Amino acid sequence: MTPHIDNTVHTGKRQDTVDTVADLLLRAATERTARTPLTEEYPELDLELAYRIQDETLSRRIERGENVVGVKLGLTSAAKQRQMGVSAPLTAWLTDAMALPAGAPLPQDRLIHPRIEPEITFVMKRRLAGPGVTAATALAAVDRVYAGLEVIDSRFIDFRFTLPDVIADNASSAFYTTGPVGVDPAGLNLPLEACLLEVDGRLADLGVGASVQGHPAQALALAANSLAERGHAIEAGWIVMTGGMTDAVPTPAGTTISAQFTHLGSISMMC
Repeated sequence: MTPHIDNTVHTGKRQDTVDTVADLLLRAATERTARTPLTEEYPELDLELAYRIQDETLSRRIERGENVVGVKLGLTSAAKQRQMGVSAPLTAWLTDAMALPAGAPLPQDRLIHPRIEPEITFVMKRRLAGPGVTAATALAAVDRVYAGLEVIDSRFIDFRFTLPDVIADNASSAFYTTGPVGVDPAGLNLPLEACLLEVDGRLADLGVGASVQGHPAQALALAANSLAERGHAIEAGWIVMTGGMTDAVPTPAGTTISAQFTHLGSISMMC
């Protein structure tokens, strides 16, 4: 089910900013050109306006034939928030154009400066709508849990941005892939689910599910409640990527990024 994006005609400077910035971000992605943070040029860019820009870029993606398949969370760990200089998690959209088939190489020629991070990924068995969603009710709505790799690719130079910048940029979305092993969440201790991230067989980082808001289901609840504030819900069948368990690693051409999970199997991507 495609979320309803409010295309009501607005007037005034803020709507002009929405239209202009949506153009800038989509053009930057198409032309593979990083730019300075939007907030340096548009001081009026606050969180409400940033999410309006995010929804506008989604509306344009839908118009060109993409379909919404889920949502993602960004900056869900305290360490990632400190690293990127922001103070809170955020939500963003996933479309079918972002999905990479298992084993497909990363299309470097479509990206600016990609990085990869491992994530615990949910597939929903029923609709989850806020407000008031708890971690327990969120987890009860999950069908299966998968290993995931997300490719992030900020449209800002050196991944330098504020929270409104990265929200407008759809949380640096680029591509994602999921592993072949789907596990019933009832059989997992998600905070203790561990992941070893390797680059060409060498350990690059390690993390656990507790790095993601203390529990990945807490991140799922946060997403449902945040989306409800904008009139959206997480639909049955959607994919939810709960946020990076480790630091994101660069993807030089010729390298292979692999993630080994405790119970969710292994997943890799050739760059």
